[in-house]
Amino acid sequence: MKLYDKKQIDWKNVLFENKALFWLLFPIIVEQFFNSFMGMVDTMMVSTVGSYAISAVSLVDSINNLVIQIFAAMAAGAVIICSQDIGGGNKEQSSRTAGQVVLTVLVISFSIMTFCILGGERLLRLIFGTVEDPIMESAVTYFIITAASYPFLALFSAGAAFYRASGISKFPMKISVISNIINVTGNALFIYGMQWGVTGAALATLLSRVFGTVVIYYCLRKPEQTIVIRNYLRIRPDMTLILRIMAIGIPAGIENGMFQFGKIAISSTVSTMGTMAISAQAMTDILENVNGIFSNGVGIGLMTVVGQCIGAHRKEEAKYYIVKLMGIAWIGVLVSCILVLTITKPVTWISGMDPEAAQMCFRLVTAMTIVKPLLWVGAFGLPYGLRAAGDVRFSMIVSVSSMWCCRVVFCIFLVRTYHFGLRAVWIGIFTDWFVRACIFWGRFISGRWLQEDTVEQK
Repeated sequence: MKLYDKKQIDWKNVLFENKALFWLLFPIIVEQFFNSFMGMVDTMMVSTVGSYAISAVSLVDSINNLVIQIFAAMAAGAVIICSQDIGGGNKEQSSRTAGQVVLTVLVISFSIMTFCILGGERLLRLIFGTVEDPIMESAVTYFIITAASYPFLALFSAGAAFYRASGISKFPMKISVISNIINVTGNALFIYGMQWGVTGAALATLLSRVFGTVVIYYCLRKPEQTIVIRNYLRIRPDMTLILRIMAIGIPAGIENGMFQFGKIAISSTVSTMGTMAISAQAMTDILENVNGIFSNGVGIGLMTVVGQCIGAHRKEEAKYYIVKLMGIAWIGVLVSCILVLTITKPVTWISGMDPEAAQMCFRLVTAMTIVKPLLWVGAFGLPYGLRAAGDVRFSMIVSVSSMWCCRVVFCIFLVRTYHFGLRAVWIGIFTDWFVRACIFWGRFISGRWLQEDTVEQK
């Protein structure tokens, strides 16, 4: 089967030679690894406060992850559009677009922050229902403080996206690493030194996000860069650009948002299984994120690569890079799954998990290690490339449908009808992966993703 036409590629003048590709992808992967590793350390530090603390943080993080995914969708729209502008040789347009992204992201993130803070406990009880009082009390505190960090998180995600669209991923990696170190240091000071528990963990998160945002937007003012944003207070709405941004951002946001809503629905189901199940699922989710780091990093870089190829009207080259990078991602997922399996028992022991919860976690990670290398890249890595070409509506429809039909409904059915417990969650997840992988590979092979014209070419 012919996935791309080699004769239509100018091999002497490809947009990304191997060295450039390496220095684009490697910092992103390192950043993703460091973020996940620090997230795991963060959870382990919180777990020492008690089972109620890690359960509270786990429940709130299911909401926080929804918000993060919405901001990630907006950042993805920024990468795709700015990359296409840069690939088409229109750098001034990319800077104008970036300014509108900043304005849009700020308004949306501030609105979400206000809604969450005002909702507080009522919102948490609406989502999770009856939860033990100590867990709810800690969850409310953690939720309100972390919600205050939403605008900073959103702005940093957009700022990092501007650098990646320019092919520069090393700089946002450095800022992210330093921010994570600040987060963990703050945890140590506030949790162990001040004895503030989940309040300390939330404050450390807030401070680290404020730092990252201030640094990256100070640096975006430098005139020698591809994308430059100056005079932030003078940015005014340009509806043409905003609509162009939203043409990518809205479908991607719906996709990510509905995906996370599905995860919240599953978390709500898990919350009825008791503290042991909540704790085991929380740690399994963290480990699952770790073994997906490599593929996610490659996918994020793929948006820049494909976006610039499409902007330069090099469609066969875009196909070539998708095939090449998916092969690299598959090897990374396989190795990552094996490594994560080997550290699962030590991690659960160091974190002080209850033996029953730790054993449940190990069984789930073992099953994941078998299934994930077969399906993950096609289900979640490949769509990055399709979206970068503007094929966002199809990706949204497939992802939302698969998430709710295969993962959520199937999971709830197995729990309520056959009382499968946590096994039902992962049976639903694996089914979701399989359906996505089949559909997205079929879409790529058909070539229909290149016929989309959702992103205006300048």
